[in-house]
Amino acid sequence: MQKPLADATPNSFAFETRALVKPTGFREYDARWWFGHPGSDKAPEINLIGVQALGIGLGTLIRRLGAGPDIVVGHDFRSYSMAIKLALVSGLQAAGARVKDIGLALSPMAYYAQFALDAPSVAMVTASHNENGWTGVKMGAARPLTFGPDEMDALKKIVLDADFDLSGGGAYEFVPDFRQRYVDDLVSGVKIARKLKVVAACGNGTAGAFAPEVLRRIGCEVIELDCDLDHSFPRYNPNPEDMKMLHAIRDEVLRTGADVGFGFDGDGDRCGVVDDEGGEIFADKVGVMLARDISGEHAGSRFVVDVKSTGLFLTDPVLKANGARTDYWKTGHSHIKRRVKELDAIAGFEKSGHFFFNPPIGRGYDDGLVTAIAVCHMLDRNPQKSMAELYRDLPHTFGSPTMSPHCADEEKYAVVDKVVAQLEGLRDSGAHFAGQPIADMVTVNGVRITNRDGTWGLIRASSNKPELVVVVESPVSEERKRDMFAALDAVLRAHPQVGAYNQTL
Repeated sequence: MQKPLADATPNSFAFETRALVKPTGFREYDARWWFGHPGSDKAPEINLIGVQALGIGLGTLIRRLGAGPDIVVGHDFRSYSMAIKLALVSGLQAAGARVKDIGLALSPMAYYAQFALDAPSVAMVTASHNENGWTGVKMGAARPLTFGPDEMDALKKIVLDADFDLSGGGAYEFVPDFRQRYVDDLVSGVKIARKLKVVAACGNGTAGAFAPEVLRRIGCEVIELDCDLDHSFPRYNPNPEDMKMLHAIRDEVLRTGADVGFGFDGDGDRCGVVDDEGGEIFADKVGVMLARDISGEHAGSRFVVDVKSTGLFLTDPVLKANGARTDYWKTGHSHIKRRVKELDAIAGFEKSGHFFFNPPIGRGYDDGLVTAIAVCHMLDRNPQKSMAELYRDLPHTFGSPTMSPHCADEEKYAVVDKVVAQLEGLRDSGAHFAGQPIADMVTVNGVRITNRDGTWGLIRASSNKPELVVVVESPVSEERKRDMFAALDAVLRAHPQVGAYNQTL
């Protein structure tokens, strides 16, 4: 096979005969490309021949990593995901992979299959919560981990250089009824004694075929919201960080008098939470609540959280009393998952809603349904308190949603490097920022800057979309939160490459 093209025009000879693979689709810990859909006028970043090349590259890499030929594949519910998967499978087989196809799946179902089917590697075709038209692949070769930057760089080089090992000898097996096997495993030994009424919102994504049954089988009364599969996502993208989805869950919780509302993303590895009073609890605060519950059951628990997360993991008096320890680490499901394994932490929490539970709670990978079950367990262990009351027990802070201004993939990292250098210069000169002295700065992943009063803000590059990520929080007031956002936004506005936000304060 020839080296892939970086761009090609649809309905051209080149597009129909050559692999198209835009290099920016290889991201820090998974792959995402704009594939397109009928009616879209945006140029595709990958074609099916390009997906086949990706499969050959992945099959080559897992052999070189010593993982062996066996690999699980699955696909999410989009109009083109089956075609993407079959193109990927053909490439994997050409490179000698023995494919175990579990069909329509959630990402955590594919991770579970690595254990249940004794296959070291995984390739899950999904664009997660990205808009219709996006595709991607989440990959791993050492369960329960997924690829990090080193593996993604190696894969990128193999594919773009066409450095393939076309060993042949591949095989294909479709695994029937694996969905039921996964669901049975999730609910095995789980029974919630407290009578809970829960809203299960799936944004018409893949989780709609899983979440209602799981929650009913553990003893919950389930109110389904947007659980019918519809890959046009008619109401909103299945993204539990999106305020539109959270507002829809809030309205349904209040309408039905539910005890809690759960929102699952497109591939089911994330879970958002709305309390019984309609309060939309950001995932990092849900993490603090679960950390309180878990550390009460397991003394001296260790946790990992990402740099976008609340400062309460370090300051919460209950976590301190329980002897809990928390490590702040790089944002990204692969980064947090790997750090949880390295530190043998009992759990890891990411502000985006990726939660990772090690034994005895989970197997180390992110599963939105395991998160929902953990929340139900927490409510079961606190029968006299509502979700809203458990939330109010936390020290109050004023936090923002994740806000993402557009910035091209080719430019976003350079912009962040300049922002980091500018803010480091301010710190080193003793200058104030957002009206106060700079008390602390963390640059492990972008820059997280903290004022003397504990108000902090973060700017980093998104790992899977052409945008930046901005988060702010203050333990003091709404005004101080807005001061920090205004200061960070002023820094970003000096860079013309930074565009409009998807949502803002």
